[in-house]
Amino acid sequence: MRDVLDQLMGWWRAGETVGVGTVVATFRSAPRPAGASMLVGPGGEAVGSVSGGCVEGAVYELSQEVVEDGTPVLQRYGVSDDDAFSVGLTCGGILDVFVEPVSQRTFPELGDVAADVAAGRPVAVATVIEHPDPSWVGRRVVVRPEDAGSTEPAGTLGSQRADAAVTDDARGLLAAGRTETLTYGPDGERRGEGMRVFVSAFAPRPRMLVFGAIDFAAAVAHVGSFLGYRVTVCDARPVFATTSRFPAADEVVVEWPHQYLERETAAGRIDGRTVVCVLTHDPKFDVPLLERALRLPEVGYIGAMGSRRTHEDRLERLREAGVTEEELGRLSSPIGLDLGARTPEETAVSIAAEIVALQWGGGGSRLQDGAGPIHHHPD
Repeated sequence: MRDVLDQLMGWWRAGETVGVGTVVATFRSAPRPAGASMLVGPGGEAVGSVSGGCVEGAVYELSQEVVEDGTPVLQRYGVSDDDAFSVGLTCGGILDVFVEPVSQRTFPELGDVAADVAAGRPVAVATVIEHPDPSWVGRRVVVRPEDAGSTEPAGTLGSQRADAAVTDDARGLLAAGRTETLTYGPDGERRGEGMRVFVSAFAPRPRMLVFGAIDFAAAVAHVGSFLGYRVTVCDARPVFATTSRFPAADEVVVEWPHQYLERETAAGRIDGRTVVCVLTHDPKFDVPLLERALRLPEVGYIGAMGSRRTHEDRLERLREAGVTEEELGRLSSPIGLDLGARTPEETAVSIAAEIVALQWGGGGSRLQDGAGPIHHHPD
């Protein structure tokens, strides 16, 4: 929903009711991930997408019906269903789409949720999408981390037991930055079945730390921003580390790279979604930085630019600094996938491709040379 939240808030503040269709579960080669949303506005406007075009028409019509009668609906679209096939989901995937009417009456907490998202504060929304008692469907709680100012969830699913179980699990998903559908018994029993709850986690954007204020860094910052990262460019040389040279970066920092990484780690601003791109290929910057980065279990990706000769020299320096072989195994160097890239822009694409491949378990080969589903699902 993050991508359509601004449009939704405009209608919400105006007192309108909006049909919102959200992907809550995917199976096989589904084109959009859980959390993708489509809005149908009061004037019939369509905003966003749940399937990249496959089932938008059917979801559009269902959204209008839901706004009309006020009853949320969980609908499955899949290639095995005649209706789904007729609307075009021929990719072999299956989508569960939850369609609900959203207004100030049905979702009074939305304004506070939007404020949290805009401010970069973590917040999760847990919504009942399936239950033996239809009156539970559409109920929700808004969950924030335990160290937030207000730790009590806003709203209720229907019972204290259900609220407690879902709040606890939602905080775990929020800490990991994951959006997921959870299953419980009708009253929140953890080993039961009957109630499904969709937890949409709005964690702050993952971070991309680009070290080295060179021309390649500008292209990497641009691609990183496009992929949804909060991008920081860091270099110790003030003449190169300027905002005018890196307009796509969210911030440009003049500081020794290893000192900046230490400071951000101590402040708790590095997590498993953080990616580190070291582009300086200068030992006096690279080695102290990589020595620290490779020992941080929180960092999700560490890549370093340079030729194979530079890479071998870098490895020897890191070994001399006490970095173990296991720690060195986390280093992606030379950085990026083998795309034959030459320009800064092409190199940035190859780096982004490697990050995406490692995140989702892709192999980086041509899709036409493989078989089976084209979308990977990490363990």
